[in-house]
Amino acid sequence: QVQLVESGGGLVQAGGSLRLSCAASGIAFSINGMGWYRQAPGKQRELVATLISANTVYADSVKGRFAISRDNAKNTVYLEMNSLKPEDTAVYYCYVQLIRGSVPYTYWGQGTQVTVSS
Repeated sequence: QVQLVESGGGLVQAGGSLRLSCAASGIAFSINGMGWYRQAPGKQRELVATLISANTVYADSVKGRFAISRDNAKNTVYLEMNSLKPEDTAVYYCYVQLIRGSVPYTYWGQGTQVTVSS
């Protein structure tokens, strides 16, 4: 089955950087998209960045600070996070969207905590 393994979260001071990785395994169909969402305490899960259908989308709050990239050979997606702010503190979840026939299937990682101290 599809599994997503995230790594790279942790505690960092404001202004610092972190790099998240998410490796997908068990992929048997075409990948339509991979990306990252996050969820802060008491808030809804929100999009951070995604590579989907050849498009790159960033949340306005992270534009210019975060960069998403993907290694197709490794089925791995990365999130380079720079100039981190306390409001970036959240659990970060990666996802992969597969296409089987014309039906999309979305799978999620277990989440990795990112904490930015002021």
